[in-house]
Amino acid sequence: RRERQRFVDKNGRCNVQHGNLGGETSRYLSDLFTTLVDLKWRWNLLIFLLTYTVAWLVMASMWWGIAYLRGDLHRARDNTYSPCVANVYNFPSAFLFFIETEATIGYGHRYITERCPEGIVLFLFQSLLGSIVDAFLIGCMFIKMSQPKKRAETLMFSRAAVISQRDGKLCLMFRVGNLRNSHMVSAQIRCKLIKSRQTPEGEFLPLDQCELDVGFGTGADQLFLVSPLTICHEINSKSPFFCLSQRSLRSEQFEIVVILEGIVETTGMTCQARTSYTEDEVLWGHRFLPVMSLEDGFFRVDYSQFHATFEVPTPPYSVKE
Repeated sequence: RRERQRFVDKNGRCNVQHGNLGGETSRYLSDLFTTLVDLKWRWNLLIFLLTYTVAWLVMASMWWGIAYLRGDLHRARDNTYSPCVANVYNFPSAFLFFIETEATIGYGHRYITERCPEGIVLFLFQSLLGSIVDAFLIGCMFIKMSQPKKRAETLMFSRAAVISQRDGKLCLMFRVGNLRNSHMVSAQIRCKLIKSRQTPEGEFLPLDQCELDVGFGTGADQLFLVSPLTICHEINSKSPFFCLSQRSLRSEQFEIVVILEGIVETTGMTCQARTSYTEDEVLWGHRFLPVMSLEDGFFRVDYSQFHATFEVPTPPYSVKE
């Protein structure tokens, strides 16, 4: 088996990295919300903690600064004196007052008085700033947690694709399955052939993408994915595999990218699962083993045979031949 660089891994990860962006990196900052959602979890948690920690320390310092400039720290224990914030003696007490106010805890020991206009203004600013930070960061974390990427892990693809005859026609086939009882609404499958080619004008296209017909005209690409299905691409004169034979398959270099899209029934969000097959993962003259059996009142799916294939008599010639 030849090991070579894949365009899309078996788990659906695309092996494409963007470099030398130059000034285009500013576009990531202009769409800051999406940038934060796309970050890895460890960076999201770090930004979440740092943002709140810095905001809390800055706001607590502002409350402490008001008390210091007004002289409340030295006269806070004087019962005849009316401070800006009652019972604020130092920075820790100012920090606790900010936390009580921000989190609406309201212990009642520390409170703002009406004789402090600058404190009232700071209180309004704190309320607005806290609402903005909460809406931005908590919304970012919620969107990231509700992303349907993990749902794609319960969508299975066969490890190999096969080429054999079906209804008297040579077909390229692979299998898809859904491990959950919840359905994928409006599930649709698409296939792309990634192969290098040279145009008649001499232009070399290293990763040219070509569509593989898996039933667009007949509606076979719209899946009712409640049990494992075998997706079929008929090799005919319009297929890019029209000249592919068993012998030429050994010398070919291509990659078939499979994209399964649908709406998660429980959340209503769109989910996409991907995989790919290289020429080494296409088995000529094989067919998938059946996985469905009828039990007492229901159909049973045996996923232990999901990837299993067996050999069948298949002509070694191409459709063209």
